Amino acid sequence: MSEIGREWLHNPAGLGARLPQDFRVGVATSAFQIEGGIEAGGREPSTWDTFMAQPGRILDGSNASIATDHYGRFAEDVALLRELGVDSYRFSLSWPRLQPGGKGAANRSGLAFYDRLIDDLLAAGIRPMATLFHWDTPEPLQHTGGWLKRDTAYRFAEYAFLAGEAFGDRVESWVTINEPATVTLNGYALGLHAPGATLLFDALPAAHNQLLGHGLAVAALRDADISGAIGITNVHSPVEPAGDGEEDALFASLFDILHNRIFEDPVLLGRYPEIPEPFEQLFAFTREVDPADYEIISAPLDFYGLNYYMPTRIAAGSPASADTPDGESDAMRHLPFSLMPWPEYPTTGFGWPVAPDYLRVTLQELADRYGSALPPVVITEGGASFADERDKDGAVNDEARIRYLAAHLETAIESVPGVDLRGYFVWSLLDNWEWAAGFSQRFGLVHVDFETQDRTPKSSYTWLQAMIGGRS
Repeated sequence: MSEIGREWLHNPAGLGARLPQDFRVGVATSAFQIEGGIEAGGREPSTWDTFMAQPGRILDGSNASIATDHYGRFAEDVALLRELGVDSYRFSLSWPRLQPGGKGAANRSGLAFYDRLIDDLLAAGIRPMATLFHWDTPEPLQHTGGWLKRDTAYRFAEYAFLAGEAFGDRVESWVTINEPATVTLNGYALGLHAPGATLLFDALPAAHNQLLGHGLAVAALRDADISGAIGITNVHSPVEPAGDGEEDALFASLFDILHNRIFEDPVLLGRYPEIPEPFEQLFAFTREVDPADYEIISAPLDFYGLNYYMPTRIAAGSPASADTPDGESDAMRHLPFSLMPWPEYPTTGFGWPVAPDYLRVTLQELADRYGSALPPVVITEGGASFADERDKDGAVNDEARIRYLAAHLETAIESVPGVDLRGYFVWSLLDNWEWAAGFSQRFGLVHVDFETQDRTPKSSYTWLQAMIGGRS
């Protein structure tokens, strides 16, 4: 184990005592991954319903029609949250449940479901953080181009206003869009996620339209007179070249722009980053942006959501393998760079390097790049999948996850000059349906038997509970 976090493996209360007084500890989930209830409550199909029905798209052939049945068991899950003692719960609203088809009036059954969930959270003393979009685009919008079309940004703003009017008096924090980079790269460039397009660099207009949708949603939420704070969540992966040569450095900078900078700079600086001359044509869309879009996209935020999972190491040259951190994609072989391994670190079930020291690198990069333009930061996701199994007594001893959380939380609470870090949300409360990996990856603090839907808190749940209880 890394020296980071070692002290707190068996002393969670000691780590809890070190937390800053106003530092928020929460857990996170997303609607499509846990809710199920596809046939209930008036929810119509999303792009993920279509994608998962296509043969070969999901690793284990499963689907999310039931997922973890949060739709039917949300009261049980709120009880788990209350017992855990978290300050806040980050969940996502299902766009196709609240506004079937992506336009028109709100679905009353969808409104009623989230009304009950939010009211139960508040009654349990848990502050709701609602994400408007966690990847479940209504399928009819995909028929007209999805996020490749500018119109989807305006449909998203209408949905944001609808949600703000319905829940804005009770939701403490709002995230507009979760990981536009993942939607763009996995969904439109590499075909790993819905909608399954393999457009490579031609997918980049989907990035701009999501950012425009974010900015329009910020305005819509404020027009709805909500009382809560507003932010966006980006996944940041610090990038380093695999070798000392100029080519590796050049392509590492390309990946940094592609994965990080084009999703951060417009929001925080009101412009796209400067593109190195060899790659200018790949980002031609940035030359056609209406200046008015930048003003919308860079609307002031109350917080900046950061998802951190791993660093990335880049070498020049097309990869021989189709492997990516999220699965295999034949389109990957057509890229001009390769993702290289991190043999010096242990790995998660997904094969991701467990590198808590790079969380600090990430925070320092944000401070260095954005300075006073950086709002308060909340780590809106951090977690790891492992092959968790119940023992003969039914318990789940997931010490590897405890080590992960101890190391990342210790790193998170260390002061980074220029970063006002306000909290850390663990991904995830429950084992869930993990997108293209289906049920093959378990991220939860709570074990879910996917046949019976029985919930069993793991050792990591008890550890986090003790850490929270140790706060002064």
